[in-house]
Amino acid sequence: MGDALGLIETRGLVAAIEAADVMVKTANVTLLGTEKVAETILGLIIQCANYLNISYDDIAAIVLGTTGGGRKSDAEDLEKAITHFAAHKRILLNKFQVESDARIALEGAFSGKPGSILIAGTGSIMFGKDSKGIIHRVGGFGRFIGDEGSGFRLGQKGLNSVAKEFDGRGNKTLISELLKEKFKIESPENLITEIYRNNFDIASVAPLVIEAAEKGDKIAQHIIETEADELILHIESMRKKLKEKKMYVALIGSLITNENFYSFRFREKVVQNFDDVVIKDAENPPEIGAAIMAKQLAG
Repeated sequence: MGDALGLIETRGLVAAIEAADVMVKTANVTLLGTEKVAETILGLIIQCANYLNISYDDIAAIVLGTTGGGRKSDAEDLEKAITHFAAHKRILLNKFQVESDARIALEGAFSGKPGSILIAGTGSIMFGKDSKGIIHRVGGFGRFIGDEGSGFRLGQKGLNSVAKEFDGRGNKTLISELLKEKFKIESPENLITEIYRNNFDIASVAPLVIEAAEKGDKIAQHIIETEADELILHIESMRKKLKEKKMYVALIGSLITNENFYSFRFREKVVQNFDDVVIKDAENPPEIGAAIMAKQLAG
C-alpha cells in the first residue's frame, strides 16, 4: 500500500489524495529518515492545498497514513519533524496526525464502521475495529519472526525446497524448473549468490510456488496449505479479539485478492473453518480512510 493523506477543510470539503499519484514515492521513514520524509510530505500538503485552492488555515486536520507510522514512537517522531519543518517554512498545521497505512486502510474499507482487514502481500498483518471503536492488531512482526501467509514466506519456503533439492535433502519440485526458467538460477552457487549478494527479491518466487501448486506439485501444494492455514490463524485470533456475532473481513494485497490457486484455497479454508466470518470488498480505498480519520480529528 502507498502512503496517503486525508485533509478536511473547514467549509466541509473532503479531499483524499494518494501520495503515489503526485509523485511522492519516497516517504518511508525507516529507509530515508524523518527529515527527508518531513520535507517530502510537506511538499505534498502544499500541493494538496494549491489543488483545492485553499489556504493552510482552512485545513482543520490532516492525517498521514504511511508504512513508517506503525510504531507509536516513529509516528510521533514523524509528526514532530513535519510540524517543525512546516513552522520553519512559516506554515501552520492546525491538527496533524500520523497513522500506519494499514490503519487508514481499515477505516476506508468499512467507512469508519467496525470491521477487519487482512493484508497479505509481500508481508502480512491484520487489523480490526470492534463495536466500541477499539483497534486490534494481529501479526505484522516482519519477515524475520512473522509475515506468515505472505508472499515473502511463500517465496522463502519455495527457495528452501529448491535448496534441499539441489543438495539431495529433499524431493524434486517443479519450483526448481520454474526458478531456472524465470531467474536463470540452476545451481547452489547461483542461488547463494542471488540471495546473499544480489539482494534477490524473495517474494518474487511466490507466483512460482503458486504456479507449481496449481500444476500438481506436492511440495508447492504443501507450502500453500501451511501458509493458508497461517492466515486462518490470523482470522481466528482477530475473531476472538473482536467478539462480534458476525465478523466482516476485507482482503488487501494481490496475493489473496487476485484469482490464483493460493487465494482460492485460502477462501475455501475460511468457509470450512468459520460460519460467522464474511469476506467482503472494501467500501473505499485507504486515502478515504485517511480523510475519515482527519474528519474525526477535526472534531
